[in-house]
Amino acid sequence: MINNLKSERVILREMEENDWKGVHKYASQEKVCQYQPWGPNSEQESEGFVKQVIKDAKKEPRSRFMFAVIDKESGEMIGAGEINIRDFSNRVGEIAYIVNPQYWGKGYATDLAKLLIAYGFNDLKLHRIFATCDPRNIGSSRVLEKVGLIKEGRMRENLLLKDGWRDSLLYSILEHEFFIDKNT
Repeated sequence: MINNLKSERVILREMEENDWKGVHKYASQEKVCQYQPWGPNSEQESEGFVKQVIKDAKKEPRSRFMFAVIDKESGEMIGAGEINIRDFSNRVGEIAYIVNPQYWGKGYATDLAKLLIAYGFNDLKLHRIFATCDPRNIGSSRVLEKVGLIKEGRMRENLLLKDGWRDSLLYSILEHEFFIDKNT
């Protein structure tokens, strides 16, 4: 079991079976999944997602670390964040995050991304962390840049959505960049 990760406003804890209800609050909304190959979710899909996350957490070696994002003030689940180890030998991980639209534009995604990156470098001992986002998702691009990831480029038509192929912007940060930034 992983200790909870905390910032001033949020707690990241491992997902629990009942979290599907919190997931469903945002994953059932069209605007949340407009840039994703999934959704909007049915209740069964949200429940199945959480069951898969719990199953993945038991795999050895573990490569997927999914967290429920809890607002400290309200105690409500407001999103999810994950880090996936994509290459154990080269110590490469990928972060992803999602926040309930009710909390958009308030810095929660930034808090969440910072916690995921710190966990990846400090606890998982990764060398490189990357993230992708749809070029139309300006908010997510801004979050990635704000937390220190550098835009590496554009991957063309690498993800199939319901309405056709999507490009992805690729961002990354290296461990020495993270530790240099942290010490200044």
